[in-house]
Amino acid sequence: MRPANAKLSAGLTLIELVITMVISILLVLAVGILLLSGQRAWRQTYDAAHKKIMQDAHATMTAFGSMGRKANRADYRIFNISGGSFTPAVPLTANPEEVVAGDAVEFRYWDVELDTADSHNLMDVTKTATAYTLFYIDGEQLKLDYGPYPPGAVPPAGGARNTTGVTTIVLADNVSTDPNIDAFSHTTLNRVGEGCVRMNVVLTDPNDNQTTKVMTAVTMRNVWPR
Repeated sequence: MRPANAKLSAGLTLIELVITMVISILLVLAVGILLLSGQRAWRQTYDAAHKKIMQDAHATMTAFGSMGRKANRADYRIFNISGGSFTPAVPLTANPEEVVAGDAVEFRYWDVELDTADSHNLMDVTKTATAYTLFYIDGEQLKLDYGPYPPGAVPPAGGARNTTGVTTIVLADNVSTDPNIDAFSHTTLNRVGEGCVRMNVVLTDPNDNQTTKVMTAVTMRNVWPR
C-alpha cells in the first residue's frame, strides 16, 4: 500500500495544475481581449484618417496652396457666383481696409519658360500670366478649372467663365460653408487685394454625417509687372 501522505501530495499537485491551467486560460483571454480592442482602435483610427472626406481635404489644401503660391499677386480675382454668372467681389464700405469674400477665386500665373530665342531673356511686360486656375463651389462640389490665359478664365468685368481649352477637376463632394461665411476671402487695402487668400469650407461624409473643416490660406509673393 502507498503511504497516506503520497495520496495527499498527488491531490495537491492536481489542484495546483488545475489552478495553473485556469489562470493561463484567463491570461490568454485577457491578452486576446486587449489585442482585439487594440486592433479595433487601430482600424477606427486608420479609417478616420483615410476616409474620403479626409482625402478630399488633403487634396484641396495641396491644390490650393500649390496654385496660390505661384500666382501673380498683381492679377488675381475673387468672385461671387449667381446662376453661372461671375461677379467680382469688391469692398462694400468706404473703409480703407476691408475683408472681401466670395464663392470663387481665380489665380493667374506663368507656366512657360523664358524665350530662349531672345538673347536677353526678356519677358513680355504686357502679359501678367499665361495660365490660370479657378477654384469655385458648384452646387455641393468644390471644383478646379485650369487652362491657358487667355482665352480661359472669367472676363475681368465678370460674366460667364470662358471654358476654351479648360480642364475641370472635382476636388471634393458634399461641400458647404458655415452660415454667413463665404468660401474664399482676402483683405483689401484701399480696394487693392493684399495677396493673401483664405479658404474656409466644410466637407461632410454622407455615410455618417461626420464633418471636417478645411481652413487654409496662401500668400502670393510673385508680382508682375513691377
